[in-house]
Amino acid sequence: MRLQSAIFDMDGTLLDSMPMWRSRAETLVRSHGLVPPPDLNEKVNALSLLEGCALCRELCGLPGTPEELAAEVWAQIERFYRRDVRPKPGLIPFLSILKMEGVWMYVATATDRPLAEAALKTAGIDGFFRGIVTTREAGQGKRDGPEVYERALRRLRSNKRDTVVFEDALYALRTAKEAGFRTAAVYDPSEPNQEELRRLAEYYIQSFEEMTAAE
Repeated sequence: MRLQSAIFDMDGTLLDSMPMWRSRAETLVRSHGLVPPPDLNEKVNALSLLEGCALCRELCGLPGTPEELAAEVWAQIERFYRRDVRPKPGLIPFLSILKMEGVWMYVATATDRPLAEAALKTAGIDGFFRGIVTTREAGQGKRDGPEVYERALRRLRSNKRDTVVFEDALYALRTAKEAGFRTAAVYDPSEPNQEELRRLAEYYIQSFEEMTAAE
């Protein structure tokens, strides 16, 4: 993999954080001493945070308003990012190799800056990156367009020919590819469309451990 600069998604790509996001409804219900129904996460994950909390309240009899429950969920997410989040296996040696080779790296994430900064620090990888740009700052989500990658590229002072975007989600990788970036798909079990990721991406990474083993 020859590259001059790299742009990394955070959740599911750099960080092993998607299980937290996927199980947030169940975690909320259990925090109130209740037992969630088996399909609760599946029902809630397609909804907004507030809608999901309203459904949890309806199905499980949680106390409080949906707004109060949403505040509890955000507090749980913040605790996870500040205390418990970990990098994907093999990531730190891989980033170390890139840094040693002079590759400039940036993070492009949908997570808001304070939590993103906390998460990267907790995972012990904040020192590898020249900066972070969020979709909120870019004014455009990854489903809607490539502005978050374009901003990262400008800050890296690089070009698309020499830059690889690392993503775990199919929709985000497709956005980057259609914008002319080289792309690397990173496996995460939260993304069911792995064959399509393999087809679209220039590189497919089952695990960062395989990248360092090849060095």
